[in-house]
Amino acid sequence: MSSLIARLQCRNWFYPGPLRVFTPDEMARAGMQPWPVAVDSYVAVNLLILAPLMLWSPPGELAWQVGLAWWALWCALAVGALAIARSLWRRPTRRRLNLYCYGVATALMLAGIWLIKNGYREWVLRENVTAIAVLTGALSAWWMLTVFRVQQIEGRLRELAEQDAALKLSTRLAAAQIQPHFLFNTLASLQHWVDTGDARAAPLLRDFTAYLRATLPMFERELQPLADEIEMVRRYLAVMQARLGARLTFAIDVPRDVQAPLPPGVVLTLVENAIAHGIEPQLRGGRIDVAARHEGAHLVVSVRDDGPGLAPGWTQGVGLSNTCRRLMQASPGATLDLADAHPGCLATLTLPCPT
Repeated sequence: MSSLIARLQCRNWFYPGPLRVFTPDEMARAGMQPWPVAVDSYVAVNLLILAPLMLWSPPGELAWQVGLAWWALWCALAVGALAIARSLWRRPTRRRLNLYCYGVATALMLAGIWLIKNGYREWVLRENVTAIAVLTGALSAWWMLTVFRVQQIEGRLRELAEQDAALKLSTRLAAAQIQPHFLFNTLASLQHWVDTGDARAAPLLRDFTAYLRATLPMFERELQPLADEIEMVRRYLAVMQARLGARLTFAIDVPRDVQAPLPPGVVLTLVENAIAHGIEPQLRGGRIDVAARHEGAHLVVSVRDDGPGLAPGWTQGVGLSNTCRRLMQASPGATLDLADAHPGCLATLTLPCPT
């Protein structure tokens, strides 16, 4: 093991660079972060500072023309170095880094040989240290840029993985937070009706079983079709209508052609809140309307009740807070708005539809 590590360390002297290689899917997932403009500014400022030093010459001499030529050469070399840096920024691979490094070093060596053969031996020997220093600086800058870029992409991939893990966790928490009082109250009503021989027991049991069958598996998904979400809402409202009787009426208006994926349980949470805060507190009960439609490139889902509306100074509870967080993680452009409907409350969910 130690010999293998030693060989790898020796190899880094001749073939440096990060070992991490990203797949095309990983690069697409991480996205292309913008090139740091500060690098261009830093190089430009240094070239501007270098210009008067190279163009200055004693009076009566023509050395400024030579200085201008040298400054133009340095500008060209700087532009080439920045072009290579941008290429490494787009694809920070060890192979590409070494290709550029060895390619530039070889080109510089061939240029020196050509100059020596054409009578510039003394000049090459005099400027040899400067050329090596500049080359070392450029290669080191490319190496550090490549390492930084690889670490940046790795950090972005870790961030996205953590977001996915958080989304899955919040989905599982949502599954665990299916209103316990709803389950217990439904079972209590069912037991009472069975004991008393009430004819409502059989329909309630069918609706409750269908609700659980539709609800429990869906929380294993990150997204689900709108049709599945609406079916779950329909089953839930059927169970609540069996329990509340004439105190609850509802209508669902979702055309078949209105389809889009969305995080599981988000519409159900809005309906549960409408029942808890708009219907159950009233002796007379009330009505809930669920609708969905396409508006351009967005899906708009609304849940409305005719209850007392939003209480003064109301704040989001745990259910709505979790719903908003899941929406932002699954679809950054999604919004959830609650407003007084006079009477009642209107919850509007808007999220972009995939093309």
